[in-house]
This record gives sequence, structure tokens and C-alpha cells, in this order.
Amino acid sequence: MGEITDFDALRRAMAENSERPEGPARNARAEQLLAEAERLNVPLAVIEALGHQLKVYNYSSEKDKMFVPFARLLRLWDERPEDFDEYETHSLHWVFKWMSAGMLDQPHVPLASVEKWLGEMEHRYRLAGHSERAVRAAEFSVAVHIGDLGRAGRAYAAWLAADRDRMADCHACELHGQGTWQVECGEDAEALRLWRPVLEGEYSCAHEPHTVLASSLAPLLRLGRTDEARAHHLRGFRLVRPMESMRGAYADHVEFCALTGNEARGLELLAERPAYFTDTGHPRSRLEFLAVVALLMDRLTVLGLGGQRVPGPAGRAWTAGELAAHARAEALELAARFDARNGTSYVGDRVRARMAQEPLVERLPLGVRAVRSHPAPVVAPPAPEAAAASGEAGLADLLAEARRLSDTLRPHALEAWAAVARAAEGAELEPRDRAEIADHQAMERGPEGAPLFERAAALYAEAGDPGEALAARARGAYARASADEAGEADAAVTEVAALRDEVLALYAAEGTGVRQTAAVLMSRARILVRRLHEYGGDNDGGVGGDPAEALAEAGRAVREVPALVGGRAEGDVRLAARAAEARGMLAGLAALAGDAEQAAEGHRLAAAEYVAAGLPWFAVEHEVEAAGLAHGLGDPAGTERALRSALEHGGPYVEPAGRAQLHLQLAEVIGGRGGAGEAAEHALEAAHWADEAGESRTLGAWARHQLGGFLLREGRCAEAAEVLESALPDLTAETHGEGAVVQAQWWLGDCLSELGEHRGAAERRLRAAEIARHWPEQQDHATLAHLAAESLGDAGLLEDADRAYTRAGELWRGLGNPYFLVRSLRARAWLALRGEGAADGARELMEEAVRECEQALAAAEPAVRDRLTAELANTHRQFGDLLARSAGGTEDGDGNGDGDTAEAFEAALARMDRAAELFGTLGAEGLHGRTGAELAAGRLEAGLGRPARAAARARGVLAACADPGIPDETARSRRAEAEELLGALPDH
Repeated sequence: MGEITDFDALRRAMAENSERPEGPARNARAEQLLAEAERLNVPLAVIEALGHQLKVYNYSSEKDKMFVPFARLLRLWDERPEDFDEYETHSLHWVFKWMSAGMLDQPHVPLASVEKWLGEMEHRYRLAGHSERAVRAAEFSVAVHIGDLGRAGRAYAAWLAADRDRMADCHACELHGQGTWQVECGEDAEALRLWRPVLEGEYSCAHEPHTVLASSLAPLLRLGRTDEARAHHLRGFRLVRPMESMRGAYADHVEFCALTGNEARGLELLAERPAYFTDTGHPRSRLEFLAVVALLMDRLTVLGLGGQRVPGPAGRAWTAGELAAHARAEALELAARFDARNGTSYVGDRVRARMAQEPLVERLPLGVRAVRSHPAPVVAPPAPEAAAASGEAGLADLLAEARRLSDTLRPHALEAWAAVARAAEGAELEPRDRAEIADHQAMERGPEGAPLFERAAALYAEAGDPGEALAARARGAYARASADEAGEADAAVTEVAALRDEVLALYAAEGTGVRQTAAVLMSRARILVRRLHEYGGDNDGGVGGDPAEALAEAGRAVREVPALVGGRAEGDVRLAARAAEARGMLAGLAALAGDAEQAAEGHRLAAAEYVAAGLPWFAVEHEVEAAGLAHGLGDPAGTERALRSALEHGGPYVEPAGRAQLHLQLAEVIGGRGGAGEAAEHALEAAHWADEAGESRTLGAWARHQLGGFLLREGRCAEAAEVLESALPDLTAETHGEGAVVQAQWWLGDCLSELGEHRGAAERRLRAAEIARHWPEQQDHATLAHLAAESLGDAGLLEDADRAYTRAGELWRGLGNPYFLVRSLRARAWLALRGEGAADGARELMEEAVRECEQALAAAEPAVRDRLTAELANTHRQFGDLLARSAGGTEDGDGNGDGDTAEAFEAALARMDRAAELFGTLGAEGLHGRTGAELAAGRLEAGLGRPARAAARARGVLAACADPGIPDETARSRRAEAEELLGALPDH
């Protein structure tokens, strides 16, 4: 910061300070600049410095400091209005509105003073000839704040009826105020209709759409428009985050988190802004912030997390319960001060209502990573144990419920049997009851359950059910075969073969039923198929070195099940499930045999049989298998159908990690066919369920990576940026691969570029380029270096941009890509022209671009000659533009420049002629390029004082673009430009 020695230096310093982030440092610099201005002894310098100071105070947390510089400005105006230029006169009257709102926001300012100031504003506006629109808008704000809704309605009508003039707030701010009144009146949908032009970017300003996006969150949630609410949160919070003065809007985003089950993200937001707890310069926004802090802490307390550590005011550690009490007390004390000043209870009533809100959505997934603040709810709870209130009657009820669940193959049957086992401790039970308990305990233990299966078999035999005893022993054999111990599979095959023979004999003698017999046959089939998979379908399969025989034996074993069950399954869920399982096992064997089409069809049929039996959750596994096979067969439609069916039929019964995988696979398939919008929805669900499964850093990061890409494809850049920034800390080369990391950085760079955050875009693109520079294929490295150079140039970092373009050019040369080599040289030329005293360097770079393009064209194959010709023509066209601008003007010169300017224009004209000539060789494909070059040449001719030649070129363009067969937008634009050029020429 150099010493301020003149008015121009002061203005430059104030402009630089205006670009700094909001906050105390910027405010302190404004105070220094006022002192510097006073030393210049220039009245207007002091006026401008006071205006600058007032502005930075207004856009900060120190809004209470605005009144002093404004009072001084007003005194200067009253004493010497002639010291104010037109702009400062306008500014003085403009900030009257800030003073009105500023007084209202400070509870120590008496209401009478606010009303008096409102009258003073009205008087001065009338004297200055301004409309009363801004005055009525200010009156409306006062009336709403104190709860005088009748007066507010009258002021609102007067505000809208008054003429808009230079003192009226911008359209964006006015619409925000009008929408908040509709919300106050309970008209959420009307508020959103009013806000639409701001939300869609038709109107904007320094604080819009920031505040409209924040204000829209609760109305959208109340209307059930949750997707829009999510998007507005992600987009709006990104805008609000860096702006210290927007504590009220920030509070709306914290409130959104509290009302949508995103308490953990709410805590993250609080941690980002610790000063918001204590900054006192704007009491009204502090009140709003403390109210939603209390709301969020109450939510955590309701969830049983009152003792959790949370971010709060500096100086001590806070639990959620402690911060809830503190924030509530502070908010109510502030509200009481406002109400005492206002003479109403309106502010306090609103604050209490805000703190008492209940969630509007149980949980709304946002796509960004946030660790759950509380355990995930059980999706489908097990059978309640309430029936076991006491004694044997309760146990009997539990037994009946467990048998019902297991007989009908309902989910959570094992949990029901576990409840029976707990209730049965110490109770006297019949052998059959104890057998079933042991049987289901064994099932729950998997491979370790073999001993319990043996116990269950003994108890079934004791109960007089030899068939069920054999079934339990067969289940035990399968458990041992699943234990991954050497020799167990072969031993299990031998054991279960004997059990098969025994149960078939028993069944033939009518000593057992179909269910028990099918259970033994199914266990044998499972063991043989498992052994086949375990040993591999292309080896001996444990049967003497004949893989075909191993496969055939497993197939025969599987087919025994439907052969037994066939015709008997109707009305018996368990038998229908056996038949469906056998169908699926045969599909798996077909896949092992290399028949993917038959395998896919088999899995689809198995899924259909489970669904027909009323067991859709069992269909999920087969639909997933069918999807994988369809994908391998190049059938994306079949893949999509199967995945959709898996999600539909799995319902709440699929575990969170499985649901995440299904949604993610479906997102990739749908995205692959161009459905980025729907793909984004599934990627969002995938991220949500990955977080629920505790896989945020692995599966969740990949889902967020994909979600960011789909959002970018949809043009939702702010949302995509938030999601990608959330994903990148968890994306690693080791877990996700370098390609995913580079792609995420690349996408984020594209988002930031679209959002105008060019430094951030350059940083992301350079990081991605640094990883890609080590790859054998250098196309991505070159592209990223080129994109980074563009961002650096857009950020005004000219030297860095030139180095990046140089690096990209070298890479393009190595890749044999003359098109982008030439473009990198042209870009460097334009950068050089933006530098100081570098016109010669700019021309040399453009000449090099022409040479490179000519050399490539001379050596080109016929198939690419037209494309290279167009590139060369564009290079000549840009060279002409550069020459004209390097002369200190543009093509629109007036012919009155010095000799150097005329010489530069002549050189530029020669380049334009060459460009037009080259475009002309391309026929219809080069028409727009040729007419553009001709119009540029015409403007140069006019600048050189040759109107006849300029007119001839314009008429030539009109003739070329007159063909109705080329009615596109470019042709219409060319005709308009030609007419404009002709109209500007004398006598033409």
C-alpha cells in the first residue's frame, strides 16, 4: 500500500479495497483511506472516502458504524452541496435507505427516531424530485418489523403503486421484499412466483440471488418441493459463505439443515462462522442466527445427543444441551429489547415460533458429505417383544410370531427367533420348540453354526420328526462346506449324498413331507454348486478331473428340487421359494458354462418367480445378476430394467451399502444413455445410502464424484461445485484411481470457470494436470494445461497464463495436434497484448501461429485439409483484430489516427482479406467465417476513411446472407451488422 499523494491514487486505493473480502480488515483500510483523503484538502475526496467507508460498513458485521460517516456526509451536503458531484449526490440519497433499515436493526434506537428519520427521508426525497417508492418500501419494512400488519399492507400497496425511479431498490431486492411479505401472509407459492426472475438470473445484485435463495428454503420445504430446496441450499450457501454481512441468510441455511435431518451439516456451518455467535454490530441478524442455533441444538437434544460436543462461542467447550440453553436465552433477551423498543411482542413471538419448529422432512439427502449426527433408523424393525410381557403366555406369542415369519419367509424372521431364545432362557420347552430355536440360531451363525444344526437334528428326532432332523443335518453339512477349510467341501458332498438317499426313502414311505425332502435336496444342490464355484468351473471340480461332469452333476442335483416341488408349490411359499432358488442356481450354472444369454434369462425368471410368490426381496440378488449379465452382453436397456426392478423389489429390505451400489450402477447406466438429470437423482441416493452404511470415504466419495459430473452436465454448476468439493478430500488414487481424482478436479475446474471463480478454476485444473503429466498418454495433460491457462488469463494472472499456454503448446506439438498448438500461440499473443509494451511480442506470436498452421496444412492429408484451412483463416482473422487493437483502437477507428495507426489498420486489413479468401475456399461451410472477415475489413476501411470500399463490403455480405436457405441466427446477425455499417457511412 503506497502513500496516497493525489485524488487518482485515492480512488485506485478505494477501488482495490472494495475488491477485498468483507470484514474488519476492509473496514480498517477504509478508515485509513478517509484519513488520507482529509490530508489531500480536496472536498470531493473526503466525500468519496466517507461514501466508501459507509459502503464497507454496510457490507460487514459492523453495520452499526454506518451512522457516523453518514451524519458527516449529510452535514457536508447541507453546508456545501456544490462539493458533491452528480454521482455522490445520488449516492447520498441512495444510502438514506440504508440508514432507515440500519436504525430499525438496532434496538437501542428509539422507534420515534426511526419514524422521524422516515419523515426526514420522505422530505428530502420530495425536495430532490424523487418518487416516494423507496420511502413507502422503507415504511413497509418498519411496519412489518413491529407487527403492524395493517399498516404494512397499506405501505406495500403504496410501494408497488409508486413510480420506479433511480432511488428505488433494484428489481432483485424489491422482489425479495415483496416475496417475504407473501410468506408473511402465508402465500408460499406466490412468494416463489415473485422470486422466480431472481432465481433464474434475470435480476441480480450484490446480495441477490443470495438472500432469495436462502429465503426460499422454508417455503419450498413446506410446499413439498424438496428437490428445489436442496438445489437452492447448495447453490445459495456457496454464494453466502464468503460474505460476512449475510448472517441472516446464513441462518436460513442452518435452519434448513435443522428442518431436514441434516443436523451434522448444520454443525459444520456453525463451525465455519464462530464470529457469528458474538458479533454485535448487527443485532437483528444476530437474533436470527441465535434462534436457529437454538433450533438446531434442540434437534440434537431430541435425538439423544444433548451431550455431544458442538461448535459455539469462543472461550469454552459446549455441548448441544448447553448451547441450546445459551442461544435461547441470548435470542430471547435480544428479542425482548426489540419488543421493548417497538411496544409490541411481535419479534419475540416470531423468535419463539422459529425455535419451536418441528422437522419438515425426516432427512433430505444433499449429496455433500456429512457424518450422521445420530444413528440411522432401523428401516424395517424386527418383530416387537412387547408380547413377552411376562411368563409362558408371552413366550407362546413370540413362538407363534416367529413361526409365522419363518414359515412365510418374511424378513427379520431370525431376529424374531432370537427374541424367542432370549425369552426362553430358563423356561421349560418341548423338544420341538427347542429344536426350532437351535435351528434358527445355527442359521444366524452361518459357517460356525454346524454344531447347533446337529443339536437341532437330535431335538427334531426326539420330537418325532425324522424328516426335519435330516433337513437340519443337511443344513449342517452345507455350513461345514462353507467354512473354507480344506477337504470340508468333499466331505460335505459325501455326507449329503447319504442324507439324500435317506430322505428320499423316508419320503417314499410317507415318513416325511415335501418340505423336508426339498430342504435336503436343496442343501445337496447348494453344496455341489458351492464346490464348483470354490474349485472353479474349468478344473476337476473334485470329481476326478472332468469339469463337464462336475457341472453336469451340480445341474442334476439342482433339477431334482423343481422335479420334486413341481405342482405342489401353489399356496406354499416355502416350496415356491425352493423352485425359484433352483431356477436361479441353474442360471448360475449356465453362466459358468459360458451361456450368458441363458444365464440372464434364468435369473430374470427366478426373480419373477420370487415376486409371484410374494417374496420380492429375494428377487433382488437375481435382478442384480441379470443386470451384470445384460451389461456384459451389451444390452444397456436390459441392464437398466433389471436394476430398476432390483430397487423396486428390494424396497427397504436391502442393506444401505447394497442400496448405494444399486443406485450408483443405475446412475451410471442412465447417465450413459444421456439421462443426466435422472442419473443425478440416483447418484444422490447412492451418496446418501453410502453415508448411512458408514462408507462415506469409499463408496460415498465415488457416488459424489459421479453426482458432481451429472450435475455439471445439467448445467447446475454451483450445486456440482459444492458436491465435488465435498468429494475430493475422500477421493484417493489408492482407493478410487488417479483417473477419478483427475476427473473430479477437472469437473470442479469447469464448474468454477462457469461461476466466474477463475483463480479457483485454474488451481483445480493445474492440480489435475500435475497428476496427468505422469501418464503415458498425454492428451489429458495437454488439455488440462490449456484449460488452466485460460483460467489464469481470465483471472488476470498473465505471466502464469503465458507459462501454462507455453507448456500446453509443447504438449500439443508432441501429440501432433496442430489445431491446439496454433490456438495456444494465438492465446499467448492476446495475453502479450494485454501486458505492458508487448505489442511486438504479440505480433511475433501470431506470426508463429500462422507459420505453424501453414506448415501443417502443407503436409496434411486431404481428409483434414478443410479443417486446417479454417484454422488458418481464423488465425489470420484474429491476427487482423490484434493488429487493429495494438494500434490503440479497434476496427471501428475514425480515420483520424496518426500514421502508425493507419499503417496498423492497413496491415490488419490485409489479414482480414487473407482470412476471407481462405474461408471462401470452403464454400458453404466457410460462409459465416468469410462474411465475418468481410465485415471486419469493412469497418477497417471505414476507419481508414474509405467509405465506398466499406459500403461495397457491407453490400457483399448482405448479398451473401440473403439466401433464405440459410435462415440461421448467424446469418441474421451478419445482415444486421452489415446494415449497421452501411447506416454509419456517409452517403451510403
